[in-house]
Amino acid sequence: MTTILVTGYEPFGEYETNPSRRLAEALDGETIGGAHVVGRELPVVFDRAFPALLEHLDEHDPEAVLSLGLMAGTPSIAVERIGINVRDHGDVPDNADQTPVDDPVVPDGPAAYFSTLPVREVVDAMTDAGVPARLSNTAGTHLCNDVLYATRHHAETNELALRSGFVHVPFSHEEVARRGDHEPSLSFEAMADGLEAALSVLAETA
Repeated sequence: MTTILVTGYEPFGEYETNPSRRLAEALDGETIGGAHVVGRELPVVFDRAFPALLEHLDEHDPEAVLSLGLMAGTPSIAVERIGINVRDHGDVPDNADQTPVDDPVVPDGPAAYFSTLPVREVVDAMTDAGVPARLSNTAGTHLCNDVLYATRHHAETNELALRSGFVHVPFSHEEVARRGDHEPSLSFEAMADGLEAALSVLAETA
């Protein structure tokens, strides 16, 4: 049976919750499109996130990795096309108070890697399921971009047939209500439906 690893991040910065972790936890153990889904949490620490993901790769040997992260301020799911070789914390230190500025993810690595997931098919599957989704050409320079780039670099330099990519999710309605603000949001159920549609595409194209 095909195995797909789904990762989400722990809470960070001012955010007490992280929907990407909740989604990874909710999907863990599910069978979608004939594929077994393993959901795991990653730390929001530049020097620990990919090593943690690598441990999960070694343990579960998945055919594909779908990593998730929070993008505050958006009402839809964003499927990332590319990861760049830059670490820059912006104004948000990681959970170990590291504040890289203009550092490489991988010294002397290529400038960028494209996701090897069928990104347009994934967006289409989500929208066909009634879930707002779009293609994005920037994953930022924080941990989300970091794990997208590092996973592709690992696969490419080790000649692995591992497909991987990244999806940003917004706040859930419940999280915005808890924060007492007016951030854009999407229901947790809709996000889960969108990811199940995406995972079905990955299972079909494994």
